[in-house]
Amino acid sequence: MGIFPVKLLKTYSYITFRVVALMIIPVLDIKSSIAVSGKSGNRDEYQPLETVFSPSSHPLEIARALKERGAQEIYIADLDAIENKGSNRDLVGKINQVLPVMLDCGACDPESVTEALKFADKVIVATETLKSMDDLQQIFSRVKRQQIIISIDLVQDQIYSRNMDLDWENLRETLERLKPSQIIILDISQVGTRKGVNWDVVDRFSGLESTVILGGGITGSDLEEITRKGVAKILVGTALHSGQMEPSF
Repeated sequence: MGIFPVKLLKTYSYITFRVVALMIIPVLDIKSSIAVSGKSGNRDEYQPLETVFSPSSHPLEIARALKERGAQEIYIADLDAIENKGSNRDLVGKINQVLPVMLDCGACDPESVTEALKFADKVIVATETLKSMDDLQQIFSRVKRQQIIISIDLVQDQIYSRNMDLDWENLRETLERLKPSQIIILDISQVGTRKGVNWDVVDRFSGLESTVILGGGITGSDLEEITRKGVAKILVGTALHSGQMEPSF
């Protein structure tokens, strides 16, 4: 296996002669048209984002700066939409013209996913806001698979959902049946903490690594193990915006 400095983001790991390139996807949380940051999903306590990429917390300016530094796409969480307190969809649409956006806006049925795709390149369907597994099935039957990303949201090692009781076995069966093109594993309780990856949770998705995007608390010291496990994409917010992780997209 190749050894690489922590600062390198685009790295290669040799596993049975297979090369895995690690892609970093920058994260922006938007609230009231401002990029914000916080810890562990405590959204009421989020503050305007301070980032090394821009003197402003305006999401469009940050997106342009990320584009200039080589970012290929961007993850956006529209916190207002997720909390049913309005939306930032027009702003997201402008950002999507700069960088392809994968958008979490609380979309939970075919209609809301289709509407969100007017403003974003891909739409995230998250366990946090999904109302039923039947809705998920309907989404996959009516929307192009390549435009849908399932997000498995976690809090304290448990699958987080406002509306359903989900267990690992049934969720795994659903993923294997639907065959999503991408699956986000987002540990909300780790967001902004820089505590690293919860490897026990990652191991539950063994066999699906090529579709997985990891997020929540990732630091530079996690990168070698991430590539060793065959994961090709990660979401990075705090470590990137603070300058602790080199923006080599």
